[in-house]
Amino acid sequence: MKWGHPCYMHAGRYIAIICALRGDVHLSFFDAVLLKDPVGVLKRQGLNSRHSDMIRFTGTDQILEREPVILSTLREAIGCAEQGSRPPREPGRLGLPDDLVEALDADPELAQAFRALTPGRQRSYAVALASATRVARIVRFRGRIIAGRGVAIRRHAGGGPWTPKR
Repeated sequence: MKWGHPCYMHAGRYIAIICALRGDVHLSFFDAVLLKDPVGVLKRQGLNSRHSDMIRFTGTDQILEREPVILSTLREAIGCAEQGSRPPREPGRLGLPDDLVEALDADPELAQAFRALTPGRQRSYAVALASATRVARIVRFRGRIIAGRGVAIRRHAGGGPWTPKR
């Protein structure tokens, strides 16, 4: 178990995790960028995902239909773990929204705190602030950035766009 979900390891490496959600189940692969996926079964988890890394199921019949490709993908992931293969490091180019750049230029304390965040947290703020309400969100996120905390986003009950937790 990892993060409250069944997680599978091989050769000391995480291979896959099963996540049961409201209307579907995901079989997500760690280091999926190493997998060939010749039939295109792997999908991106969201708009801001860098790589396709999951197989999504909305019914048990889909699991049975896709059994050969699931097993093949699992074998390939196990092979990558056995070989010690690692995904290539991607350059950390982070495109910040103009409003955030202006806020960082105008607020040295905020800029220093933002630079101290991990690259993942910086990226999550850049993604969260890339909407029409950026100025209001920057003001709302200021305290979280200075405290060194992450964005902490949630989905609306109606399935709408992601918004920051308050």
